[in-house]
Amino acid sequence: MEKKLLSLFPEFGLIQDVGLRDRTLACWMEAMKLGGWQVEDLDTIPFTLLIPDCRVSFRTHVQAVTQTAIASAKILSGHYAPYYTLSMDLIVSGGLLHDIGKLLEYRRVEGKFVKSSNGKLLRHPFSGANLAARHLLPDEIVHIIAVHAKEGDGGYRTPEAVVVHHADFMNFEPLKG
Repeated sequence: MEKKLLSLFPEFGLIQDVGLRDRTLACWMEAMKLGGWQVEDLDTIPFTLLIPDCRVSFRTHVQAVTQTAIASAKILSGHYAPYYTLSMDLIVSGGLLHDIGKLLEYRRVEGKFVKSSNGKLLRHPFSGANLAARHLLPDEIVHIIAVHAKEGDGGYRTPEAVVVHHADFMNFEPLKG
């Protein structure tokens, strides 16, 4: 499974810190196992249940958000370096993991994707942050996952969390119709 994930998500290779890369990948692998998913499922799982008959896959969304966050961070770093710095490792890992909790939040029943029992109790920012913490990912990554969605509104977001949050909504809002 590890080789397949690395092949599907070349963004893992952009994480310079080997320990962070390994923990990010391990978090992905455990989420897949706990959710009962195969790598091939990543192209059929919808990225959201909020859009009826959503045809955008989980994999497409995670990659688009990660790539949007990377591109945005490069532009912002070029213009605002005197005011704040962005960690590209945190941006990439946070992008890859922002929705990792959805692999626990969703399940397939008779060919349809629905909320799992876990998902009925915990939205993906909570389950994803918990999973990341169990893999000893840095607090900054746990924070990005925890605050990337509406649960983070009104609270503090690190600069990296702001970038991932907006990258996520840039990829979500236009699809709502």
